[in-house]
Amino acid sequence: MKQMEVTIMGQSYLLGCPDGGEAALGVAVAQVDREMCAIRDSGKVKARERIAVLAALNLAYQLSEAPSQPNASAEPAIDALVKRLDDVLGQDGQLL
Repeated sequence: MKQMEVTIMGQSYLLGCPDGGEAALGVAVAQVDREMCAIRDSGKVKARERIAVLAALNLAYQLSEAPSQPNASAEPAIDALVKRLDDVLGQDGQLL
């Protein structure tokens, strides 16, 4: 695991990141930074802690409202697994 230094709402953080996860972490940091800055810039909330909580709630709500889409890359793996199960079960469909 490597460490990445990121900046959210003008403050630096050192975060652990699995190898190969830098791009995904960068996207997540950008989303959090954008949400927190928007809340701060609205002028209604001043405390960083409250801004972070509101941003987390907003992002969680957006995620829950997003339509769930099946993972297209999982479909070939599922098809291959079904074929393997069919081959193992044989003609009668019985495991044993």
